[in-house]
Amino acid sequence: QVQLVESGGGLVQAGDSLRLSCAASGRTSSIDAMGWFRQALGKEREFVAASSWSGGSTAYADSAKGRFTISRDNTKNTVYLQMNFLKPEDTAVYYCAARALGLSFNPRAYGYWGQGTQVTVSS
Repeated sequence: QVQLVESGGGLVQAGDSLRLSCAASGRTSSIDAMGWFRQALGKEREFVAASSWSGGSTAYADSAKGRFTISRDNTKNTVYLQMNFLKPEDTAVYYCAARALGLSFNPRAYGYWGQGTQVTVSS
């Protein structure tokens, strides 16, 4: 089993930055990829970014390219999502997820999920 705990969400203004963290524990040796997803009120969960556990591969949603950066610190078993130039449409609950084999854009491909952290961007 893998446990994931997100932190770093909050209320910010448009144009501000936030850094989300996701700390993994348990059988972290089974993790091959980590992803960030978000779910706005009344909408489906959507892909934001993903990284291989080694950091050799990353992927971003079009909405995140150029503004968000996914990174990881394997010594701390932690993955980060640096979010810059935030927009009101970025408002959502952000979740991190882990899977055992390769990057995926599909939330159903991830077997482990954190509890989520709220990000609210005011205009």
